[in-house]
Amino acid sequence: MSTRLLLPLVPLFLIGMANADDCANAMTQAAMNQCAAQESKAADKELNTLYKKITARLKDNAEAKQLLVKAQRAWIGFRDAECSFSASGVEGGSVYPMIHNGCITRLTKARVQAFKIYLECKEGDLSCPVPGA
Repeated sequence: MSTRLLLPLVPLFLIGMANADDCANAMTQAAMNQCAAQESKAADKELNTLYKKITARLKDNAEAKQLLVKAQRAWIGFRDAECSFSASGVEGGSVYPMIHNGCITRLTKARVQAFKIYLECKEGDLSCPVPGA
């Protein structure tokens, strides 16, 4: 087959590749699992960014910083155990990564919201452990 005959097919191939990356249109279990993993990774990245902002604000309070570290480690342990339990009904199945990562994403996004609240505390709010910016 000549190269000229293949050139018109290149755009169709590229469109197919673009759709494979489009999570809203994921059609296969493998694609859905990949999308769930990407969402989980994005949520974790946001959580880590906020965690760093909080620890920076706690730089002058070693005790509070250590309490945050302890709480975060406990939360990660809870999240991981909860999601293992949540996905246990499909363990070993092809849908397991999607279910497990969906749980990780959901709980991580909830923690992100809690961190955002900490970062929005007003100066003088005694119920907030993170000083205002």
